Amino acid sequence: MPKLRFLLSRRWIVFALVVVFLAWVAWRLGEWQFHRLEDRQERNAIIERNEKAGAAPVTEVMAPGRDVDASDEWRIVEARGTYAVEDTVIVRYRTRDGEAGVDVVVPLELPGGTSVLVDRGWYATDNRGATTADVPAPPEGEVTITGWVRRDAEGDSTQVTDQSTRAVDSEQIGEALDRPVLGGWLDLRSESPAPETALQPVELPELDNGPHFFYGLQWWFFGVLAIFGFLYLIYDEWRGGRGPWGRPDAAGGRPAGGPAGPPARTAAAKPRRTWRDRLDQPADEDDEPPSERAEQSPVDREHHARQE
Repeated sequence: MPKLRFLLSRRWIVFALVVVFLAWVAWRLGEWQFHRLEDRQERNAIIERNEKAGAAPVTEVMAPGRDVDASDEWRIVEARGTYAVEDTVIVRYRTRDGEAGVDVVVPLELPGGTSVLVDRGWYATDNRGATTADVPAPPEGEVTITGWVRRDAEGDSTQVTDQSTRAVDSEQIGEALDRPVLGGWLDLRSESPAPETALQPVELPELDNGPHFFYGLQWWFFGVLAIFGFLYLIYDEWRGGRGPWGRPDAAGGRPAGGPAGPPARTAAAKPRRTWRDRLDQPADEDDEPPSERAEQSPVDREHHARQE
């Protein structure tokens, strides 16, 4: 169609490529949100299943040098041993409700000679942080605990310096303490006997779907909106654009694509005068039409000639 030839121009081709790219990005972001929704639903199902399974011996789920399986995370296990207080590790930058604090990780020595890392809970601190000497001590002697199995963290945040870290990795902490430990670690659920000063318990994840479903729909809506806007601009360019009836064509004032109507009246352009003409001409003649001034100008010249 001849009226759509403008789509072959460089400007419209570049515009179309940009719109396609934006729509593709919005589609991918929407898919990413729906994948996150699926992961969260799978995690919730694992937590609910493991909560109903009851407590299992810790050595049946965890072993030295072996990563915790994803299906075993948040499983409840039971262990008996003695806390190695001298090897306490502080996990920094753990805020709750805007308040600074740390998590306190203490190895629990098991009868077989290995240890399991236990995050005993959260302890509020001031801005300077805390050391192993600042946090409350665990129960002395043999204790029996239950806890949720957790997988090791990854990345640079797991480095251990002066018995302090930012994220728990059993391998890194075991090497820093020179102690054989089980793979993974535990979030404390209960301990017996109870300590003199208890730490705040672990915050369990919320078992809801989160905002991912609506975020995914929102990204897809943006993609559809970009395509719809592009098609509307094509339609607007095709019918003429610039107003409800399009822009006037060069033939006679009728808007392109709109209903026929009386031709637009165009005012005659006023001739431009020099500063000498303005001085020679009286001020009251400025309001006269150009045609009348043109007719009077020969008579005025003849009148001036007779007077001279």
